[in-house]
Amino acid sequence: QVQLVESGGGLVQAGGSLRLSCAASGLTFSRNAMGWFRQAPGKEREFVATISKTAGTTYYADSVKVRFTISRDNAKNTVYLQMNSLKPEDTAVYYCAARRTGYTSNLPHDYDYWGQGTQVTVSS
Repeated sequence: QVQLVESGGGLVQAGGSLRLSCAASGLTFSRNAMGWFRQAPGKEREFVATISKTAGTTYYADSVKVRFTISRDNAKNTVYLQMNSLKPEDTAVYYCAARRTGYTSNLPHDYDYWGQGTQVTVSS
């Protein structure tokens, strides 16, 4: 059974940093593209970042480009999201997701497995 478990969320002041982690089990992690999405109250789930199976390709939403970095450690079955220069508008529940294929996508419906999410709150 596939499990994705996010951690690292919390409360941070604007301008601060957080590092989210997503530990995967039940899949051959090195074959899966991974993504991070977020959902703020009253809004639809939106794409944040994605990384290919070998980390050779990454894509970011325009709203987080330069500030956020996605990375992965295939030996640890873990994907990370380093978030710097956080803004109040980054406040959301952040979800980790996995694709069965190794190719990146920014579309939620392309992802096959989802974690439960971790709350990130940025105060002004």
